[in-house]
Amino acid sequence: MFSPKTDLFDPDLARLAEQAKALAHPARLAILQVLAKRDSCMCGEIVDDIPLAQASVSRHLKTLKDAGLIKGDIDGPRVCYCIDWNATTELRRRMASFLANVSDPQPGVAECC
Repeated sequence: MFSPKTDLFDPDLARLAEQAKALAHPARLAILQVLAKRDSCMCGEIVDDIPLAQASVSRHLKTLKDAGLIKGDIDGPRVCYCIDWNATTELRRRMASFLANVSDPQPGVAECC
């Protein structure tokens, strides 16, 4: 069985990679934009704003929820979604810190290529 061996890495780095992977699709970014514009949870109307089939939108919502970027509450036969603002704030902080560490050349390190 395939194992990505993410347990060999720092847990914070593995979590950042998981969330970055969840963001790596335009449909999921669009879903986050739609959710960010609302003050309340959204259920079926997400599909009205995303140019994909219900099944595809549901799959993308599951990916975002599994990454901890959105929350979902079951309301009878429907699941209502909203952004987890604490999670997205933390992701923004960790991503900024990560990029600051890899985007500036370290003293004494020569440029390559």
